[in-house]
Amino acid sequence: MGATGRHETGILDTNALINLERLAPEHLPRKPLITTVTLAELSVGPLTAKTKAVAAERQGHLQMAEADFTPLPFDADAARAFGRVAASLRRAGRKTTARTYDAMIAATALANDLPIHTCNPSDFNGIDGLNVVAVPAPQDKGA
Repeated sequence: MGATGRHETGILDTNALINLERLAPEHLPRKPLITTVTLAELSVGPLTAKTKAVAAERQGHLQMAEADFTPLPFDADAARAFGRVAASLRRAGRKTTARTYDAMIAATALANDLPIHTCNPSDFNGIDGLNVVAVPAPQDKGA
């Protein structure tokens, strides 16, 4: 972390990325990164939206992510780290399949020795060795 307590580099999970413009910069890494798993998760959004307006909003998030970030891959190191993540979640009594995207994002973070910045830190409970940075949700920004 830097002198102000901010991480120099860190991974934004999908919810932090979606809310990025509404989050306080002091809670975010100076150099935010995303993963290919986040792009996969965002790609589902427009295809499953119930209205055209929601589909358009979700498509905008996807296009912004594709334009503004070069994602970290879910590569062989991340695949090996995923085994550790899945084992940690099982030991904690959580089902890996219920949060597969989050588990794969966590594995990418572990493989790259980076923290995860998220508005939903409980999504990552029970994952051994993962540095989770709780980012106040947008509605909490002024509190």
